[in-house]
Order: sequence, then C-alpha cells, then structure tokens
Amino acid sequence: MSSLFQATMQLFRDGINTFRTWSRWRQLTLFIAITLAVFTTLVVDVPDLQTLQQWALATGAWFPALFVSLYIGITQFPIPRTVMTLSAGVLFGPKLGIVLALLATTLSAGLSMLLIRQLFGGSVRPQSSHPLFHGIQVRLQERGWLAITSLRMIAAVPFSLLNYAAALSPISLLGFCVATFIGSAPGTIVTVALGNSFAHEFSAQSVLPVLGIATLGCLGLLLDATLPLQSETEIVKSEI
Repeated sequence: MSSLFQATMQLFRDGINTFRTWSRWRQLTLFIAITLAVFTTLVVDVPDLQTLQQWALATGAWFPALFVSLYIGITQFPIPRTVMTLSAGVLFGPKLGIVLALLATTLSAGLSMLLIRQLFGGSVRPQSSHPLFHGIQVRLQERGWLAITSLRMIAAVPFSLLNYAAALSPISLLGFCVATFIGSAPGTIVTVALGNSFAHEFSAQSVLPVLGIATLGCLGLLLDATLPLQSETEIVKSEI
C-alpha cells in the first residue's frame, strides 16, 4: 500500500512539474476542458427516448447519422453510454441498432484518444520512473489490446475514463480502436437487444448475458496478468 501511495505521489509531482512547463495557452486549454467536462457531466442530460423519437420523425432518413453524431458527442464526457445503446435497440431494431451503436462506440473512443494526444501530445503521459507505472506502461505497449478488450467487456468500467487512460498510454490508435470494437461488441449486442425487447416483451433472462460478458472480461484480465511479457522473456533468455 505504501508503495502505491509513493508511486501515486511521485506521478502527481511529475504531473505538476510538467504542467508548470506548459505555455499559458495550454494551461488555459486544460482548465477549460476540465471545467467543460464537469459542467456537461453535472448539467447536461442525455436525451430521453421520447425526445429521440421526435427527432427521428423530424429528421427522417438523416436520423441515423444524427444519432451516431450525438452518441459520439455525449460519450466524449464521463456520461454513461448505456441509455444511448438501449435507445439504438428501441429506435432502429436489433440489426441496424447494433451496427450504429458499435460504429459510434468505436469512433467515439478513437476521437477521444486523438483529441487528448493532439491537444497535449506526449507531455501528459506518465513520465514517472517508478517500477509500478513503468510496468503498466510496458504491459500496455506490448499487449495493451488484450487489456483494453477485457476491460471493455466489464460494464462497470466507465467508457470515457478508459478512453482517457488509454490516451495517456503507449498503445497505438489502431490497436485501441480494434480492441474497443471487439471488446465492446458483446455488451453492445446484448444491450441493443435488451433495448429492442423493451419495445416488445421484456424478459429478466436477457440480463444474464451481461454478467457472462463481464466474467469473460475478468478472465481476460487474469490471462493478461499471468502471461509473460516479451521483454521479460528476452531478459530471462539473456540471463541463461
């Protein structure tokens, strides 16, 4: 516990020192971004189903594009995407709803990573040399796709916060988007199907797959923790 506290304090000090080296414009941009995120999370509500249905009638054939854009915009902030995913099942049915929800999810995750990296570059990435954070960085760089895929399967892990954390890691944009698509697919399919069932006949058994998917995600994280990293294998070979 003391090691984790020391590592966290060291990372915090590194972050403060890095912040002090930024230009006034970059410091102001970060302040505005944090303020906007807090304000949006506390004040802005996700459109309810009735509102979305009214927009669907008003926009007609353009509504799928509007829905995807709205989905992407909302999920840039720490707002749960569950309501939008459920709405996709109600508004578009299972087939189109799954396609739109997965498309929006993947694009949203990629956009979050691009925005953070483009705005702040590598300066916001953890620069701490503490072994704890170094190990996390190496694991994400070598096998980040497995960790991201597994975490996406666990509904309790916030979508946007995982986007932010991944943007501060060495994982590639392509690997992150592919892992997001694969890891989000099972839960998205189940949630869209659940939303579609609301429009017809709801069954409590439809919730069970969500628990099964979360279990798979936990197993994936366990597998990631037990498999040796390539760098560790090379070190062992060099010592033999």
